[in-house]
Amino acid sequence: MQLKSRTIKLMGASIDIVLYDQENIERIFDDVVILLEMYKDRFSANDDDSELMEINHNAGIKPVVVHRDLYELIRLGKIHSLAPQSLLNIAVGPIIQAWRIGFSDARVPTNDEIQALLKITDPNCIELNDSQKSVYLTKKNMEINLGALAKGYIADLIVNYLKNVGINSGLINLGGNVVTFGPALHNNDFHWRIGIQNPTESRGNHICILRIHDESVVTSGVYERKYTGIDGKTYHHIIDPKTGYPVETEIAGLTILSKLSVDGEIWTTRLYGQSIETIMNTLEEIPEIEGIVVTVEGKVYYSKGILDRIIE
Repeated sequence: MQLKSRTIKLMGASIDIVLYDQENIERIFDDVVILLEMYKDRFSANDDDSELMEINHNAGIKPVVVHRDLYELIRLGKIHSLAPQSLLNIAVGPIIQAWRIGFSDARVPTNDEIQALLKITDPNCIELNDSQKSVYLTKKNMEINLGALAKGYIADLIVNYLKNVGINSGLINLGGNVVTFGPALHNNDFHWRIGIQNPTESRGNHICILRIHDESVVTSGVYERKYTGIDGKTYHHIIDPKTGYPVETEIAGLTILSKLSVDGEIWTTRLYGQSIETIMNTLEEIPEIEGIVVTVEGKVYYSKGILDRIIE
């Protein structure tokens, strides 16, 4: 069967939808684009009129009833934000907006500004009401930012939609967040081939190529979005929620292989900035995930379960 694809620019990323050609395939592509637009309007922290921003605008004022998808992602994000040693914090929005790395108005906030903002980034101050599906930020000027989770969650929702309309296999790439489902009919072993970017080299240079089936591959790294301040220092976009500054780490890239794409997002964020030993131990302890760690010096570490996925 022949593969067909549709590419759109959305959510600050190039999104690829790859499906096998069949009757009504163009209509299905159109429907996926509509869904992606809807999810952008629901989850974005950069669109002032998104559903998420309604919560942020009402910080310290009142709870906001939200769509069940948004509520579930916030609930999931809060759980992992409160996990011991987690570097994921969905309440870090005010600090992300202060830096704005990746946008044209990026800047370096003052230390006084960062210290003040850290006081309103406590995920315990996100109050959730399961029965009403409402979210309340108890401190004025708090902001939830789901940028570390939303792409994976959206990818999983799109896959569920495609399965429900009878699409048996395909691939979604949300700006480097890849999720596959069903067999790759164009390959003899029915596995998809996913190249893992070498974060210490130019785009297109791969550390390895993985063969995967009904799985997601998510990579985080300091090489994609950077900003050079007037002090001449270059800052990357991955913020340490404990300090308010870009995370200091020897890790250049972290790739997580998981069944659900949102889990890959969660664990790349939770672990990025931890020591190599901590990351590798975690990868071995949690059966649902595998991973690859690349240091700034170019050293590569693989979890045991990923070795038989490597084809070159």
